[in-house]
Amino acid sequence: MGWQNGEGIARFADALRSLGDARFRAVGARVVNRTGDMARTKVRRTLTKQTGLKRKTIVKAVRVTRANTASMVYVMRAKGGDVSLKYFSARETARGVSAAPFGKRKIFASTFIKGGRFPTRVPIGMGGHVFARAGSGRTPIVKQKSGVFIPTEMVTGQTRAEFEASVRTVLPQRMAHELRRMTGGAFS
Repeated sequence: MGWQNGEGIARFADALRSLGDARFRAVGARVVNRTGDMARTKVRRTLTKQTGLKRKTIVKAVRVTRANTASMVYVMRAKGGDVSLKYFSARETARGVSAAPFGKRKIFASTFIKGGRFPTRVPIGMGGHVFARAGSGRTPIVKQKSGVFIPTEMVTGQTRAEFEASVRTVLPQRMAHELRRMTGGAFS
């Protein structure tokens, strides 16, 4: 394709000049949005594996602001604090609650979801959250967290690598595709 040598860069610059500013901004926004959407898909998929959360929860937490001709910026934001153990397929066992934060199942000793004696435990009406006793008595009880922060996980590890790889490979391909389309195949 000639991207590595000076000839490819000169042809790219000529193709951009032939489009004009308004058309180029529209093409640029389309390229950025397509690349961003493809990266978002990879981020969601990888973040689901990395955190151990369900895809539905990740989709709800990760929001996007798309590029337009005025602002050619695609922004991906995540919200959320320390996620409760409830969202990691928590289930009660005799030794404590079993949950899978970071995709690895483990037992959280001395925690509970239900009340009563085994084997006839009943829901305590707290929405399935996981609790532990804060003292030696029956109360107070404290809701248990997982240590998973979606915004932090989004910019670290495999999720970050997938995002960067996606942008690095897809953006030049999409730009070349759109330029070929807009110049009637003159740019190849």
